[in-house]
Amino acid sequence: MKILQATLLLLTFVLLVKSAPPIQQKSFSVYDHGADIYEEKLSKQDYEDKLLDEAKTQEKRNVNIAQDKNFQLQNDESVTGRPPKKDDSDIEMPTCLLCVCISGSVYCEETDIDTVPALPKETAYLYARFNKIKKLKAKDFADIPTLKRLDFTGNLIEDIEDATFSKLVLLEELSLAENNLIKLPLLPPKLTLFNAKFNKLKSRGIKANIFKKLNNLSYLYLDHNALESVPANLPESLRVIHLQYNNITSITDDTFCKSNDTRYIRNRVDEIRMEGNPIILGKHPNSFICLKKLPIGTYY
Repeated sequence: MKILQATLLLLTFVLLVKSAPPIQQKSFSVYDHGADIYEEKLSKQDYEDKLLDEAKTQEKRNVNIAQDKNFQLQNDESVTGRPPKKDDSDIEMPTCLLCVCISGSVYCEETDIDTVPALPKETAYLYARFNKIKKLKAKDFADIPTLKRLDFTGNLIEDIEDATFSKLVLLEELSLAENNLIKLPLLPPKLTLFNAKFNKLKSRGIKANIFKKLNNLSYLYLDHNALESVPANLPESLRVIHLQYNNITSITDDTFCKSNDTRYIRNRVDEIRMEGNPIILGKHPNSFICLKKLPIGTYY
């Protein structure tokens, strides 16, 4: 009986041992646990370093952008609201790209401009022929005291401000031929040549003493207008006077000569043209006694 009980206990113990799961040993490897912690710390450090680098890069980029914007603001007059600072290059470039600038001469012929362009300060000669300019203003030449010759032949000029030429003390030649003028402005004192032929000038559009003080004026061209009389007080310096094809109907003894001085001779006059006017010059013999040559025109 005791032997049987012992056998049963032994069989039970064996079955329990076989059915029990094997005991797994827990690994305390420093590599496994420590590596995970190290890799986690390393990844976190890399991430933080990456963020820091990106932040520094962005900050540097922002600084560069701010500097670029500041530089642009300093150079963009439209943003600052201040007018651009003008120097000689600012003035010369637009005009000298449109026109031709050579040693103080500016050629703006047949360029379809409708106003006087900004001129280089050293300009002495301006040729603006055959354009579409309608008006001349005092400010057009206010900063160009070096001008000696202006030629606006073949434009559409109807009006000229009185002070436009009066301060051009070096101006010697002025051509306003082939325009639409009905009156003349004040003229500069040193003119030697004035050409206003082929306009719409009438006698009331020419001031009484406009030519009187022009003591250097040698050539005066007022032909092909609508003048009813010869302009008064013509200077002694005149050599050529063109008045042909106007509407002149009469002249006086004082037109070219001096009625109270029979010895007076107008020595410098070489040519006076008056053909094409409704006047018979032969009816006014005393008007020419001071001249070396008779005016060209109809005498009978």
